[in-house]
Amino acid sequence: MSRSSRLSITAALACAAAFFSSAAAAQTYPSKPLRIVVPLSAGAADTLSRTIAAKLSERWGQPVVVENKPGAGTTIGTDLVAKAPADGHTLLMATFSHAVNATFYRKLPFDPVKDFAAVTLVASAPNILSVHPGVPAKNVGQLIALVKAQPGRLHFGSAGNGSSSHLAGELFKSLSGVDLVHVPYKGAAPAMNDLLGGRVQMTFDPLPSALSHIKAGKLRPLAVTTTTRSGVLPGVPTMSEAGVPGYELNGWSGILVHADTPKDIVRKLHAEIVSIIKAPDIATRFNALGFDIVGNTPEAFQAFIDAEIVKWGKVVRAANVHAD
Repeated sequence: MSRSSRLSITAALACAAAFFSSAAAAQTYPSKPLRIVVPLSAGAADTLSRTIAAKLSERWGQPVVVENKPGAGTTIGTDLVAKAPADGHTLLMATFSHAVNATFYRKLPFDPVKDFAAVTLVASAPNILSVHPGVPAKNVGQLIALVKAQPGRLHFGSAGNGSSSHLAGELFKSLSGVDLVHVPYKGAAPAMNDLLGGRVQMTFDPLPSALSHIKAGKLRPLAVTTTTRSGVLPGVPTMSEAGVPGYELNGWSGILVHADTPKDIVRKLHAEIVSIIKAPDIATRFNALGFDIVGNTPEAFQAFIDAEIVKWGKVVRAANVHAD
């Protein structure tokens, strides 16, 4: 037998072994409690994670715990999953910041693409430009005029550097030519508290986080950041409709696992999670909160992440905003 033939047989046997090993792992999975790491404090991603965790636990008969690991622009929780065993028992609820951090941080302790395997994009939601009722602007045009009359004196709060609420504000500044001061907080909740108290004048929060305050009349919504209006606030225009053409930002949350997780386990996770989020009662509940349910394939989710990294890398570099 020639050397090339022996190499071909060895390679074929290795592939077969890997296939059967993956299949065997999936048959016994899950074999212990699972955890979903949310690299943020309580908020929209947390709401999605806890719903999925409860349903997975019901279906699989294993405890599924949600762990909030906020800090360093989601990198602390993300790094925890990157270094966890590649057995599918530790999941990451990745968000918009996962793509931004690829450029926002000059150095990361993990590779946001190579160290993870995509499972599915769970949901997307627009951010929404909301102002405190004391701000004398009833629409985006009036707000731009107000900020231009007082450059550097009005503030927008965000959930932290590199968050969707931060980049949404930077994109607004860039496209409208205004001078706003960014005030980063350690999470969406403290930023919202200061907006409600009038200590900052506006935020670009994810819609699910701001919706209850808008409905209670505590905030005035001016525009959503997506190219289409939200079904839960159909009277609120898009940013482009409101006078900032070319503006688009779509917040999102999706499940990732360690890159070396067996493919059969990834497929099993995908099938269960998509089945959960597309169940009529769950989808209706999420839609009412301002989410759009997605549930795409692992391949489509990975392509989406790759595109987001390119898109927001350009915005980060243009705005010259980076982690300290």
